[in-house]
Amino acid sequence: MNEDICYRDATDLARLIHRRELAAREVVQAHLDRIARINPHLNAIVTVDPEGALAAAAAADDRLAAGRPDGPLHGLPIAFKDTHLTAGMRTTHGSPLYADHVPDEDELLVSRIQQAGAIRIGKTNVPEFAAGSHTFNPVFGATRNPYDPSRSAGGSSGGAAASLAAGLQPLADGSDMGGSLRNPASFCNVVGLRPTPGRVPAHPAHNLWDTLAVPGPMARTVRDVALLLSVMAGPDRRCPTSLDTPGAVFRDLTVPDGLRGLRVAWTPDLGGRVPVEPEVLAVLEPQLRVFCDLGATVEEDCPDLDGAEEVFRTLRAHEFALGLGDLLDSHPEQLKPAVVWNIQEGRRLTAADLARAAQRRSRLHLAASDFFDRYDLLLAPVSQVAPFPVEWEYPHTVAGQPQHTYLDWMRSAYFLSVLGVPALSVPAGFTPVGLPVGLQLAARPRAEAALLAAGAAYEAATGHGRTRPTLPTSVPSARPIGAGT
Repeated sequence: MNEDICYRDATDLARLIHRRELAAREVVQAHLDRIARINPHLNAIVTVDPEGALAAAAAADDRLAAGRPDGPLHGLPIAFKDTHLTAGMRTTHGSPLYADHVPDEDELLVSRIQQAGAIRIGKTNVPEFAAGSHTFNPVFGATRNPYDPSRSAGGSSGGAAASLAAGLQPLADGSDMGGSLRNPASFCNVVGLRPTPGRVPAHPAHNLWDTLAVPGPMARTVRDVALLLSVMAGPDRRCPTSLDTPGAVFRDLTVPDGLRGLRVAWTPDLGGRVPVEPEVLAVLEPQLRVFCDLGATVEEDCPDLDGAEEVFRTLRAHEFALGLGDLLDSHPEQLKPAVVWNIQEGRRLTAADLARAAQRRSRLHLAASDFFDRYDLLLAPVSQVAPFPVEWEYPHTVAGQPQHTYLDWMRSAYFLSVLGVPALSVPAGFTPVGLPVGLQLAARPRAEAALLAAGAAYEAATGHGRTRPTLPTSVPSARPIGAGT
């Protein structure tokens, strides 16, 4: 019974709770029981508050009985990403500097999700300061992949993705600068949406004008991602880039029975700009037939991405220097080398560097606008590799090509971040040894509704996301991160 509850779609669970066919207490208790049993093998959820969650669930049941439901997420448990501020619950950012940090206020997205009725049960694991697409840190250690615990769950929303795949929560919040929603979704056979910048406003933030990093939703189905987006999205006066469209427009996703007339571009290597492991392409290339069978026309093409590398690296380094520079000055020995490197790269930037990045990003935006006049949808690999050994810091080669930094292997995701387009990772199948592979769908800016509809049609036609992991009964031994390449 508990597993049936824990692998129910969030949309279905919410409906059953609203109809009082399930109590919030039952749903929360089932997930807490599963966390107690499964999480020690995965290290996906790093802070748990059973007493607080059950008390909140009981209060939610009382309000519903009195005819006062909280909202569309009434009674659904959620563990928030450990970089998102949660009042009264520690937010560590995966750093020893914040190991005991308990914020006084909720971040905006946390507040919105809880106001919609979700019940906070804990926090999900992240890389230190969300730096990188492999989830490990010196506070809690590494998160393991539910489909193979010897492999990475991706990152930075790796704890969120692993907990979804393992049935530890039905919905999850995440964030994405260079693939932090999409890569872990791909690695863990779940769904992650990087929205258009401003669709989900961020507050507080050290740079309210930043449009490279965005919050977004994760779930096991596209429909559930749309449900969570509906409460995360919407304008906020404190966020100058926030879009005016109310989030509620995404709530009732209609899955089309086909994709007739849809113009689709497929780029297996982003126009020859990125290497991709053959085992990943072997999973993705047959998916093109699905789109054709649904009525779409598919051809190989790619938007102009010349200069995307420089733009991303420049803007990312600038953000790290702004946000974490003071910590480097005061506690240099307590930051991991990758974080130090990012900050130092940001401090080396000149005004000319930032101006050139802004100009090139503007040109890329216009080129992407022209591209999406010709196509409704772009298909690409989410990640250039399948999940790699959990002991590695990052893959040092991809398809035989050396990867010189921990960012290099993420280009298939972060090149699209620069364009400012919404991008969706959906399960696309498995390698011969059973490792998940995701397909990336992107659309023009602000076209989340059309993107989600296309993703839902593909999902319904394939069902890859319904393949559950065979969860471990013992924790494999681990070497320190970085012990292998």
